[in-house]
Parts: sequence; C-alpha cells; structure tokens
Amino acid sequence: MPRVIIYVVAVLLLLAAVPPVLFARARSTPNPRRPIHLVQDMDFQPKFKPQSANPLFADGRAQRPPAPGTVARGEAFEDAHFHEGVVEGAWATEFPAAVAVDDAFLARGRERYNIYCSVCHGLAGYGDGIVNKRAMDLMANADGPVDGTAWVQPKNIHAPEIVAQPIGQVFHSISKGIRNMAGYEAQVTTADRWAIVAYVKALQLSQNAGNAPLRAEATR
Repeated sequence: MPRVIIYVVAVLLLLAAVPPVLFARARSTPNPRRPIHLVQDMDFQPKFKPQSANPLFADGRAQRPPAPGTVARGEAFEDAHFHEGVVEGAWATEFPAAVAVDDAFLARGRERYNIYCSVCHGLAGYGDGIVNKRAMDLMANADGPVDGTAWVQPKNIHAPEIVAQPIGQVFHSISKGIRNMAGYEAQVTTADRWAIVAYVKALQLSQNAGNAPLRAEATR
C-alpha cells in the first residue's frame, strides 16, 4: 500500500476523533455561559417571576393579591393569622391565639432555629453560619462563578430593615421563602414556625435591648 494512502487514512482517523473529544469536553467542563438551545421548549418564555417588578400594574408588583370576593380553591384556612401570618390583609403584629408564648415555646423555637436556620444565618443570627463560611471560602478561591452560580450571603437578622419587620412577615418568609431562601413549611410545622419567629425576635431583642423593656427588678 502506498505510504501516502497510510498518511491520509491516519489524518482522517484523527480528524474523526476530534468531534467526540470536543463533545466529551463540553459535557464534563462547567461553562458559565448559557447553553445553546436548539429546541426552545419552555426555557425561554415571557413571564414574571414571584417578587419581581411589573410596570403593568400601578403598584409595580408582578405577584398579585387575591381579588376581593373571590373564593379560594384547594387548601383554605379559616385562621389566616395562624397559617399565613396575616390579619385583615396586613402582616400580623401579634402572635396568634393558637400558640402560647412562654419559656417552653421559646426553647422549642431555639431548637428548631438551631436545626434549620443556624447553618446559614448563624447561631446568633448574623448571617455567618457554617454553610455561609464554607461557601465564602469556596468563592474566594474560585476565579468566577462556581459551576455556573454565585453565593448570596444570608441576611443578618439584626439589620434594621429585618428588625422592623412585623412578626407576620417573618413567619411568611420562613414559610414561603424569600429571595434565594427556600420556604420551610414542608419541613417545619406551623406552630414550630411561630416558635422560630418568637426566638428570632428574642435574638433581635438580645442584641438591641436597653433597660426600658425590662422589669425594674431585672435591672438591679
């Protein structure tokens, strides 16, 4: 067989191996750029995500409140205060009658907080939990987004805008989630979520307390 034919066959075999190598590399190497979508399916569609802005409405919110007079479908709660943290359409400022805020209730809230919340928000609530520390270390040693994502530090619950939130709003955030935080209503019972709210408010008070809220005998 002429040598030139051997060379041509060898070159063709090498060229034929290039596409599989490129495909294998593309599948195994993280890429921060968006993938190429030959079939769009529903990956790209005109929509507004929850808690996003929508200029169509006067209040600028994409997530709409229920229309007055509508009848709920599916699960509906008679006690909206207990289940949703809402009283007459506004965030509750008092704990519902279904729970008793006492030492045992706060102890339960502390236990649940330490299990579900402290890993991100920290034991004292400053957003410095172990998950956040490890994520920050990982991002500090990376040249860019890790596996196509970036870490958002958990909220410091002692920040003024968080301290000012009514307890109903805190309960709703724990239940439904907010921003990058997932909701915990599937993992934590309703009463335990209220216990966490009580403990969060106790944590906030512990870092901002003066003598005014204390009984006279406690200041001696």
